[in-house]
Amino acid sequence: MIQAGNGNFYGVTYEGGSHGDGTIYELTPAGELTTLYSFCSQTNCVDGKGPVGGLIQGTDGNFYGTTRSGGAAEYYGTIFKITPSRQFTTLYSFCSQANCADGDEPQVSLMQASNGNFYGTAGQGGVSSYCVDPTIGCGTIFEITPAGKFTTLYTFCSQPNCADGDFPYYSGLIQASNGNLYGTTYQGGANGNYGTVFEITTSGKLTTLYNFCAQTGCADGESPSSGLVQGSNGNLYGTTLEGGANCFGAYCGTAYEITLAGKLTTLHTFNPAAQGANPSSILQATDGVFYGLTTSGGKDADGTIFTLSQ
Repeated sequence: MIQAGNGNFYGVTYEGGSHGDGTIYELTPAGELTTLYSFCSQTNCVDGKGPVGGLIQGTDGNFYGTTRSGGAAEYYGTIFKITPSRQFTTLYSFCSQANCADGDEPQVSLMQASNGNFYGTAGQGGVSSYCVDPTIGCGTIFEITPAGKFTTLYTFCSQPNCADGDFPYYSGLIQASNGNLYGTTYQGGANGNYGTVFEITTSGKLTTLYNFCAQTGCADGESPSSGLVQGSNGNLYGTTLEGGANCFGAYCGTAYEITLAGKLTTLHTFNPAAQGANPSSILQATDGVFYGLTTSGGKDADGTIFTLSQ
């Protein structure tokens, strides 16, 4: 959920609602819940279904988000806007271009950059001759204006052997203090299929900052499982789903720090039994400490909540 300027909380559900395909809701601090919109309210679900990644509130006061499926092309997802007064608009339907060159199946939230436009990633789609399965595509980075003008900024696996990364499933984008955008890919990279950290300008110039599994035994981690956050010191922080020092094939995972110049430091390798494993998120709170979640491991093997100091 996010807390909007009016003090209320807003979020999405992936399923449920009048048609079983997800909702947008408002929740007051007192616990009063209002369903603002039920997806698949339009014929053939052209308004989308299965909202993912949550909402953001734009500088215009409206809320923006994505659905994983539905849309004018039926299966490939949408970008939508809803006003506080519940006026819903589908801004864009993915796979509107031949061979889904514009991407499909967005799975993370949007971000609004300082230029007022929104940026995000699509987990699949895009046209690349190097992608292992060109019929699926290896993912894209896109820009969309508040009025709905859509631009594909980058298609992953544009380099041989997908050295630039592919499948940005779990990573939205952030805009760092230097004005550039940063994110991760779950697979691809120069060291094989272990994922990357990338930088991209708002004009679409992509630079791979780091290729995971650069160290023996993937001690630096593999398969980034979250987007990035910029810490109070200006560096970026994230997690990997697997890898780590002395992991010996177990699904441990790591938390890492990376500078804007691409120097990566592994801050922690998770101990599955004691601390949890497969971390999926991280953020920095106002006390300067990082907080996050693991999706498995811990006392009952069902995941943990952790803290990490710089």
